[in-house]
Order: sequence, then C-alpha cells, then structure tokens
Amino acid sequence: MSTSTSVDLLDLKAKLFNGFADPSRLAILQTMIDGPRNVGEIVSETGLSQPNTSNHLNCLHGCGLVIREKQGRSVYYQLADERIATLLTLAGEILAESARGVYECTNYPVPARSAD
Repeated sequence: MSTSTSVDLLDLKAKLFNGFADPSRLAILQTMIDGPRNVGEIVSETGLSQPNTSNHLNCLHGCGLVIREKQGRSVYYQLADERIATLLTLAGEILAESARGVYECTNYPVPARSAD
C-alpha cells in the first residue's frame, strides 16, 4: 500500500472518529444499541432537545452511521452497521480499565455537551 493511500485511510479513520467525538452524538448512538428509536424516544432517553436531536441525527445519517425508515407518521433511526454497537461497547470496556488515565489526560479535554 502506498504512503498516499495510507494517509488517505488514516484521514478517513480520523473523520469517522469525529462522528463519535461529540457527546450528544454518542448519546444518540448509544440509544440505538438495542434497536431502532424514533426522535421522541431518543429525546426522552438522552435529555437533548428535539431540534438538537434532529440536527445530530441528520449529521449521523449523512455520514452513514445511522439509517432511517418511515413507519406511518414516525421515522425510526437505527445503527447502520451492528459493528457500531460493538465499537461503543468496546469503548465502555476500555474505559472500565483506563478511565482514570483518560479522565486525567490534558491533551484531549472532555467536550461539552451541546447546549439545548
């Protein structure tokens, strides 16, 4: 594999992880681990406002991390790939073992949740 291709792949991986870097988006993704949710359910489970939730869902959908399906008057969102749930679960397991180091890390501050 050429260096250019490696750099492009690294850039894409970094861009993928940017999708997970926002606490509100992570909270939304977390709600879908057990299956599809509509906006009302996501708002209820996350405590985010409806407009904020909808904006993040549009972002997650546009990036291919969630898919949506209209059922009657409701739109249900679900993880686009079951490996996203695995990734979120693995992140929790890693944190269980290294939370103190992550918490104390000054290189990457904890991002603030989006204001509602």
